[in-house]
Amino acid sequence: MGMGGGLALVAVLSLLAAHGVDGDDYNTSDAYMQSWRSARATWYGQPNGAGPSDNGGACGFKNVNQYPFMAMTSCGNQPLFKDGKGCGSCYKIKCTRHPACSGRTETVVITDMNYYPLAPYHFDLSGTAFGKLAKPGRNNDLRHAGIIDIQFTRVPCQFPGLKVGFHVEEGSSQVYFAVLIEYENGDGDVVQVDLMESRSGGRWSSMRQSWGSIWRLDSNHRLRAPFSIRIRSDSGKTLVARDVIPVNWRPNTFYRSFVQYSS
Repeated sequence: MGMGGGLALVAVLSLLAAHGVDGDDYNTSDAYMQSWRSARATWYGQPNGAGPSDNGGACGFKNVNQYPFMAMTSCGNQPLFKDGKGCGSCYKIKCTRHPACSGRTETVVITDMNYYPLAPYHFDLSGTAFGKLAKPGRNNDLRHAGIIDIQFTRVPCQFPGLKVGFHVEEGSSQVYFAVLIEYENGDGDVVQVDLMESRSGGRWSSMRQSWGSIWRLDSNHRLRAPFSIRIRSDSGKTLVARDVIPVNWRPNTFYRSFVQYSS
């Protein structure tokens, strides 16, 4: 995570002291908020980029510069990132107070962690997302502001044409299985994951969050594929991808399911 506009560390510290960042006092646990809330926004990376130089981030998502994220991404501080359980959440944002603000709403996805929050809610946007908040032709004017006041509200995610995807992570083996989960319509995030092995008699094994949107299972026996995966979202909705990981699965491989939350 980095902040654009040449922000000095002293400014960060002074704003922290002024606003505080106690995540216990501020939360977005409701699946979808009913009103707009105030936040501050900065930007990082390239002016027309997706944020991180590797087009990834602390959630583990890959190629966030491409569809469906299309560089409309953001770091979130703890009340938004939620130790990684906020990864994939979608928010509408708008700015109205700066002269270059258009007042239009834009949708961003939480894909990274903001380590230096300036306010109780702080979106550190990609350069692309930050510029989208500007009036036509004034993208750079807004980016030069560095820090702006915005309004935000959580909204359902919509990934047209995509099913929930599972990327088996590098290092997975017969006794250790880690998977990145992405492209969930609706809540957009995952708060619990369970895995069912072949010939397990219908028994689900709880996976642990490894980091970001990556979940892991450490086994005391050789895991038997194919695997079914069950995910639960923030609002409690569950989805089961039957036998989504095949018998001949390989690490560092993406597997598309045939299931998706209804939008």
